[in-house]
Amino acid sequence: MLKWLADVASHGMVRPSMVPPPEIRQLRDLTRYRKSQVDTRSKEIQRLEKVLQDADIKITSVASAVWREIIEALIAGERDPAVLAQMAKSRMRSKISQLEEALAGTFDDHHAFLCRQIIAHIDFCDQTIAELTQEIIEGLGDFGPAVAILCSIPGVSDTTAQAIIAETGGDMSRFPTSGHLCAWAGVAPASYESAGKRRPAGTRHGAPWLRRTLIEAARAAARSRGTYYSAQYARIAKRRGPNRAAVAVAHSMLDTIWHLLTNGTLYVDPGADYFDRRRDPAIQAKKLASRIEALGFEVTMTQALT
Repeated sequence: MLKWLADVASHGMVRPSMVPPPEIRQLRDLTRYRKSQVDTRSKEIQRLEKVLQDADIKITSVASAVWREIIEALIAGERDPAVLAQMAKSRMRSKISQLEEALAGTFDDHHAFLCRQIIAHIDFCDQTIAELTQEIIEGLGDFGPAVAILCSIPGVSDTTAQAIIAETGGDMSRFPTSGHLCAWAGVAPASYESAGKRRPAGTRHGAPWLRRTLIEAARAAARSRGTYYSAQYARIAKRRGPNRAAVAVAHSMLDTIWHLLTNGTLYVDPGADYFDRRRDPAIQAKKLASRIEALGFEVTMTQALT
C-alpha cells in the first residue's frame, strides 16, 4: 500500500501527501455518504416532531421518541385520543391517561400529508443506510480485526470503527507517533506564538470527518459507566465545559487507538478511579477535610494501620 496518509515535515507536523489507494477512497465515500444520510434522517425525525407539535400532539412530552404506529393511525384518519392511547406498549401502558391528554390535538389532513411524506423519506434513508453499511462491511476486507479492536473501546460502535478505518486507512505505521495522528485529525492542542510568547489557540485544523467522528465517540464514552473516559470527561467538563471536555476525551481516544492498532491488542480500561489512584492520599484527605470544615464540622484524621 502506498505511503499516502502522512509525511513528517521538518517542524514535526503531519501533512497529507499522496492520494489514498482506491479501496480507501471508496471506503471513505461510503462512510461519509452514510453519515450524511444519518444526518438527513435525524433532521426528518425532528421535522416530524415539529409537525406533530404544530397539530398540538404532545406525544414527545410523554414518550422519549415518536411512535410510528400511533402516527400511522393518525394519518389513516383515527383521531380519538382514547383509541390512540391504547396502542401504547410495555411500560408506557401505565401512562395511558397522560397519552390521551397528549394526543388530544388538532391533527388534520394537512398534517397527515406532511407526516406521510416525512415517514416515506425516513424509510428511504433507513434503506439507504442499510445498503451502504452492507457495502462498507464488504469493502473493509482484511480490516475485520482492526474493527474488533476499535469496538473494544467504550463509545466506539461498529459504524464509528468503520469510519475511523476509512479516514485513517487503518495503518498506524503512516504516523510516526500518536501525537502526529492526533495533530493530523485536528484534536491536538494548538498554540499561537507572537513576539516570542505562546498562548493556547484551541485545537489544530485537521481532518473534519475524523474529528467529528471522534468527538461523537467521546460524548458516547462520557455516558458510559465506570470507565476511564467517563471520569476524564467529568473532571474536565467541571472546569472547562462539556465541549472542551469532549475534545480532550477524543484526543485521548485517538491516542489509545494509535497504540492499540500499532500493537494489535484489545482495549483494557484503567477504570473510573484511575485519577484517584494517582493522587497522594494525604493531599486528597486534606482537601476533603477542608471541604467538611467549610460546612461547619471539625475533622480529626488518623493514619489507618495497614
